Parts: sequence; structure tokens; C-alpha cells
Amino acid sequence: MRNNIYKKIYKIIKKYPIIVIARHIGADPDALGSQLALKKIIQNKFPNKEVYAIGNPSSRFKFMGALDKVEEIDYNQTLLIVLDTPDIKRIDGVNLENYNNIIKIDHHPFIENYANIELINENSSSTCQLILEFIFANHLKIDKSIAELLYIGIVSDTDRFMHGYTSVKTFELVAKMLKKTNINFISLYEPLYMRPIAEIRFQGYIYENLEITDNKVAYIKIEEDLLKEYNVDSASAGNIISELKCINEILVWIFLTEDKKNNLIRANIRSRGPIINDIASIYGGGGHKYASGARLISWAQADNLLKDLDNLTKEYLEKNG
Repeated sequence: MRNNIYKKIYKIIKKYPIIVIARHIGADPDALGSQLALKKIIQNKFPNKEVYAIGNPSSRFKFMGALDKVEEIDYNQTLLIVLDTPDIKRIDGVNLENYNNIIKIDHHPFIENYANIELINENSSSTCQLILEFIFANHLKIDKSIAELLYIGIVSDTDRFMHGYTSVKTFELVAKMLKKTNINFISLYEPLYMRPIAEIRFQGYIYENLEITDNKVAYIKIEEDLLKEYNVDSASAGNIISELKCINEILVWIFLTEDKKNNLIRANIRSRGPIINDIASIYGGGGHKYASGARLISWAQADNLLKDLDNLTKEYLEKNG
């Protein structure tokens, strides 16, 4: 059944001379990998099409490839494909009103309908996995550069195949891709996980200063002065947060990072039990059941979020012991 929608998407792509590929704000490897891989797939098959992968670049993941800027295009001739983004407010760099035909491909839980065709599979490990399924369903060419992008995205979103979203199908698709392309996947880990010493020292500070509530919620408030002291940016906390998943005394953990440039506080939330994305959505964010985020407007709002998460874990502990 799912092959039918992949074939339908392919037929629509064939019709349009111009294609814009977007994804969510705050690009991560899955969003970038699926976006840049899909651009290459379309260009390989249809070299005469104009294909643009757009959005704000990420200095952390610039090794994955460059993004495009769209100057002037005929929107009547343009298809928009939005990847890895469940809701309108998180789409980076496009005005949906400009487009007559929109396709969404996403693995997050459904939030809102904004596309003409919506391919959503929250059981998929990643959007890169969905793009891989799209390739095989339509018998499209997959070269080494495409395979590398998709592998990086899948590895990153599954945290090296350790998250619960990883399935037998994930391994089957990746194995099939590796057999076809013979990429040196070991070499891809270094640029993905290489970090500056300043960030490692910052990680040490987080470990030393993490607060843990009686209900097993760990949190830390990171003000901009601290970021300057350690010579790291507001994205560094997001690079560290997964490291806390194997601590006995923690069920839910949250990093609250001040971003004065954008006048907000970034909340990165993780869980190894309680489902957190519903609470994240109350605060204008969202994500997966056990990995979510939000952008907050004040420290007072951050405190309210902490209280809600603490109540959530309290209820979880009472039910599960």
C-alpha cells in the first residue's frame, strides 16, 4: 500500500520543471540528509529540472553539503516538498501560500495538515529512511553521495540504531543500500561526531551542575554568559543531551539554553519512559514521544515547563513503580 503513495509522489515530481525542497528550522542531519539526498535523486533522474534545497545553513553540519537560495521562480510551475516537519510554524524559509502543490514526507507524529499529499509514518526511524523507501519503491538510482547522506541521517536520528524507532525494516533498508553502493560508512562517523574541546569542557560543566528532582527530572539552565565563557553556541547543548540516557536516577532530562540573538530559550527534552511530546506541544514545540523540543519566550515559561515535566514523571512513577 505504501508503495502506491511513493509512486504517486514520483509521478507528481515528474510533472514539475521546478522543485523546492524545504525542511524544519534548526536543521539536523536527518532533515539535511533527506533534503540534500532527494535533491540529488531528482537531479540524477531529471537533469533539466531546477531543484533547490533551501533553509538556513547549519555550521555544525556544513560537511553534508551546501544549500540553495531561491531568487525568482515561477510558482505556478513549482512543486514544494517539505521534509521532516509536522507543522507549518517549523518550516524553514518558505511561504506556503506561494505554492499550489505541496508534498509532505515526515516521520513525526501528526500535528496538522498543510500539504496536498501527506506521507507520514511515525514508526519510521527517520525521514531519511522514508526517502530510502521512496528510492527503492521507484527503482531509482542511488549513488555513493546519496547513500552517505541517507546513512548519516538515519544514524543520527536513531543515535546509532539505539532508539526504539529503529526496526527490522530499518536494518533491511540500510543493508540493501550498503550492498548497492559499498560506501565506507565507518568514515562517516568522524565528521558527524567530531567535537571541539570547548564543547567537551562545556559538557563537563553540565554534568557537574545538573539538577535532579525527586521525580527524576534532570535539568540545567544555560545562560548566554556561560556559553561565552566556554566559547560554545546555543546549539552545543543539543549535541550533548543524548549522553544522559543511561543514568539510573534520570527519567526525563531537559536543557534550557538562552539564545539572546533570537530572544528565546531553547528547550531540548529527552525521556526514557514518560511520553513528552504532548507537553512540548503545549509550549509551541513538539517532536517524538521521547525526544522533543520547544522555543520558549521567558525563564518563567521555562519554569512552568519544568513543573509540567515533573508532574508527568511523578504520575509515570506512581503507575510504573
